[in-house]
Amino acid sequence: MSDRIIQTGLASFGMSGMVYHGPLLAAHTGFHLRKIVERTSHRARGSYPDAEIVNRYEALLEDPALELIIVNTPDPLHFAMAEQALKAGKHVVVEKPFTLTSEEANALIALARTQGKVLSVFQSRRWHGDFLTIQRIIDNGWLGQLVEYEAHYTRFRNYIVPRTWKEGWQENTPGSGILYNLGSHLIDQALVLFGLPQYVTADIRIQRPGGKVPDAYELILDYGTLKVTLKSSYLVRETGPSFVLHGTEGSFVKYGSDPQEEALKNGHLPSQGSWGLEPESDWGILNTQLNGLHVRGKVETLAGNYSAYYDQLYQAIVHGSAPPVTAQEATTVIRVIEAARESSQIKQSVSFRA
Repeated sequence: MSDRIIQTGLASFGMSGMVYHGPLLAAHTGFHLRKIVERTSHRARGSYPDAEIVNRYEALLEDPALELIIVNTPDPLHFAMAEQALKAGKHVVVEKPFTLTSEEANALIALARTQGKVLSVFQSRRWHGDFLTIQRIIDNGWLGQLVEYEAHYTRFRNYIVPRTWKEGWQENTPGSGILYNLGSHLIDQALVLFGLPQYVTADIRIQRPGGKVPDAYELILDYGTLKVTLKSSYLVRETGPSFVLHGTEGSFVKYGSDPQEEALKNGHLPSQGSWGLEPESDWGILNTQLNGLHVRGKVETLAGNYSAYYDQLYQAIVHGSAPPVTAQEATTVIRVIEAARESSQIKQSVSFRA
C-alpha cells in the first residue's frame, strides 16, 4: 500500500455510518474520514473528533480535498446523491441496493465512465465468514455437482416501525420493503456463486397486520440442474439454518450469523485480535463423500473480513484495479429484483436474459 491517504466524506451518520462505514474507514490507514453529514444529532463528533461535522450534503461536494463520498442515505436518495457526487468529480461508494431501478443504475455507470471515477456498491455480506466458507466448499467440489442451494435471512419483528422509509410511508413507496433491503444481500451472494439465472420465480407478500410494503419473499433462481432458493421474513421467531446446500456427493448445513456486525456495534474494530471468528457452536456440518471415504463433521468457518472491501477499494482508486463490487454487478441485483417483482405480480416465472 502506498502512502496516499484518501480523504473521504460520509453522507449520513445513521446505522450504516455508525456501525459500518465510520469504524471501517477509521480502522483503515489508507482513508481519512474528513467530513460527516449529520443534520440533527451530534453523535459523530464524539466518535470522530478529527472529522468536520456538517449539516449539508453539498458541503461534501464543494470540498476539493475530498476524493471519495460514501452515499449511505435512504435508498430513494441514492441515485440523485451519487449522480451529484460523480458530477462533482468524486469517487463514489453507494450502500446496497444501489438504486431503485436498473435504468438509474445504468445512468450512473455511464456517468462514472465519463467522469473517469470509481463507482462501487457496499455489499458487505460477500465478506461474511459463512459465505467465504461456502465459496471454498463449492470451489473444492466437496458436494459433487450442486443441485440445491438455499439461503435464509430472517428476523422477528411482528410490528410496524412507524414513519420509516424502509417500512414505506405509504403503499408502494419506491425502494421500500424486504426484497430491496435484505433480499439484495442474498441475491448478490447467489450471483457471485452462480452467475445469471435462466428464470426468476418469486412470491412476495405482506404478512404483518397493518403492513404497507412487502415483508416476506421466496425467490427461486433457476439454473437448470441447480435450484437456488432465497427467503426472508420478519415473522421468523425460531430461526432455522442460514444456508442449506445439497449435491450429488453430500450436503452442507450452516446455522448462526456472522459476528462482525455485532462486534462493530459493541465498539470493536477489525484491527483487534480474533476478528470475524465464529464460535465452534456455529460451525456448519458437512456430510459428504471425499475420495471414497464418508465424512461427516463440523467445518470451521473462515474468518469474516469487512475490511477487505476497503482494501480493494483503495487499490481501485489508487492503482486502477477492479472495485470490490462493481456497479455492473450491483445493477444485476436490481434487475433480479425487478424480475422478481414482475414474477410475483403475474404469478409465473420470468425469463432472465443477459
